[in-house]
Amino acid sequence: MLIFPAIDLKDGQVVRLYKGDFATVHQVAQDPVATARAFLDAGAGHLHMVDLDGAKDGQRRNSEILRSVAKTGLRIELGGGLRSMEDLEAVFALGAWRAVIGSAAVSDPALVRAALEKYGPEKIAVGIDAKDGSVRTAGWQADSRLDYLAFAKSMETLGVKYLIFTDIDTDGTLTGPAYPRLAALQEAVDCSITASGGVSSNEDLRKLAKMGLYAAIVGKAWYAGAVDLKQAVEECQ
Repeated sequence: MLIFPAIDLKDGQVVRLYKGDFATVHQVAQDPVATARAFLDAGAGHLHMVDLDGAKDGQRRNSEILRSVAKTGLRIELGGGLRSMEDLEAVFALGAWRAVIGSAAVSDPALVRAALEKYGPEKIAVGIDAKDGSVRTAGWQADSRLDYLAFAKSMETLGVKYLIFTDIDTDGTLTGPAYPRLAALQEAVDCSITASGGVSSNEDLRKLAKMGLYAAIVGKAWYAGAVDLKQAVEECQ
């Protein structure tokens, strides 16, 4: 299982949220590039980056940070505000390794199909952000009323190979991942699944690895000192 340490960006700062609530935003690191280098030093080869400005209102304001972080050599999986082919072209030009389509996958499935045709399934992931099993969009602010399993199946039908499942109820809580929902997702589709939300310890990561997941995202747990990233990379990868 791959380990994706996370950098969430808002107004150029590395931040975290609690359960996706923008009212809880707080800075957790001073320098995005230095943070990325710390991940690299711990043995990570990948990075999950979210442009929260883009996710919330579609305005990507952190492009230069992406360009700078990409120069570290980490493979950057980027999400947040990717709502057109032009957006995808722009972030790949800045150095993103894989693009994550979230809200637009709900509102515009044709974009996902076009992206897969142009870039191939290895370069495109779909982010499924759910609260109580219902898919949320617009930076988790809007309820689509789509069941996350039904939505995952529809994405698989389009040809999506990579899904990133975030359980909003556990995100930023350090209470453990949503194991039952992840297991249900594994049963529903044959896609490679990345777990996001709730990781609180290296033991959580070992459990996710035993489930046979493709990857796990580590955010607040690393910033809080609750996860030894070097150990996680060695054990899980």
